Amino acid sequence: MTHSLRDYLDFATETAWRAGQLTLGYFQTGVRPDFKPDDSPVTIADRRAEELVRREIEDAFPDHAIVGEEFGADDREGATHRWYIDPIDGTRAFVRGVPLYAALIGLEVNGRSEVGVAYFPALGEMIAAATGEGCRWNGRPARVSSVAALKGGIVTHANAAAFARHGRGPAWERLQRGAGFCAGWADAYAYLLVATGRAEVALDPIMSPWDCAPFPPILREAGGYFGDWEGNETIHASEAMATTRLLLPEVLATIRGA
Repeated sequence: MTHSLRDYLDFATETAWRAGQLTLGYFQTGVRPDFKPDDSPVTIADRRAEELVRREIEDAFPDHAIVGEEFGADDREGATHRWYIDPIDGTRAFVRGVPLYAALIGLEVNGRSEVGVAYFPALGEMIAAATGEGCRWNGRPARVSSVAALKGGIVTHANAAAFARHGRGPAWERLQRGAGFCAGWADAYAYLLVATGRAEVALDPIMSPWDCAPFPPILREAGGYFGDWEGNETIHASEAMATTRLLLPEVLATIRGA
């Protein structure tokens, strides 16, 4: 059976919603995390939500590859479709009872990100997009901001200390000086804010593909950009940035110190 991107989008939207609802059963209940070798937290909610998403993909699309944060890669030889799962993006927020965490699902087709869904269950916000299908935020069309200069914009991020730790301290300092305002503790929510016109720039100096997977089509279809700090749309650069197409040249020049 041949599936359209719309079919995959509908599937990802429903599956992300179900995974997010599962996590709500653990949210603000005092769930205690374990810690991975990189000292990042993981909970029973992360594991059970990813298991749910994997089961759904395996049942619906058995010839597709899967990459998840908690259970790694399940490749299929010759697979043209690869799903990425982050069952709880923002586990530190989740553990602390902060409602900014998300369930993320993205689909690559022949190496290009084509479908993305980010669901924020504790906030009741869903953003979803597929190439050529538009970007919708809780069912309404989503568009990036029309702010024309960085000095009038909001820059948002997760861990400010990470910029210097990953060699991006000077670029981060320049962005702070150039922006109208900077806000933190965002995780995936930062990229939702850009896609819905409530912030102008979101960036992280370190990111994994499953953290990024939904956002190229989401930002693309909302009129923006998601990719690396050099202007390349990708989820595989180990870093991430989102902004509007209007501001992209100024943001890139600021990062470079030009």
